[in-house]
Amino acid sequence: MRDVRDALMTARNSEGKLVRRPLSPHLQVYRWPISMALSILHRVTGCALGVGTLLLTWWLVSAAGPDEAFDRAQWFLGSAVGLLLLFGWSLALIFHFFSGIRHLVWDSGIGFEAPTYNTSGWGVVIATVVCTVLVWVVGLVVW
Repeated sequence: MRDVRDALMTARNSEGKLVRRPLSPHLQVYRWPISMALSILHRVTGCALGVGTLLLTWWLVSAAGPDEAFDRAQWFLGSAVGLLLLFGWSLALIFHFFSGIRHLVWDSGIGFEAPTYNTSGWGVVIATVVCTVLVWVVGLVVW
């Protein structure tokens, strides 16, 4: 095994001489900055919103159809799995909204300094959690 690793670390430089290449450290060595994590999460939530919108479309189409279809959709969305999916969809929607506003501010050329984008990143996370909880409290308790 050691011979294979040594072979992988060997390369030739521009003059053709053999040199040892350094190996990159494993991903666990790196600490993800908040902006990198939020950027990846923004893309993931964009895909999740596309899939979650299919669930909303199914509910709307069933509302226009026979009563049995709507009852089936209502039953599923009211089940534990349905509520979990709706919660995830609303969380993704609210996060994507606040992250999108952050990106719009960046498009105007504001907020690229390290303290500013770290603060705005944590602001997106806090606003997402607060608004998601508020939406679900109002939706489940008040209505």
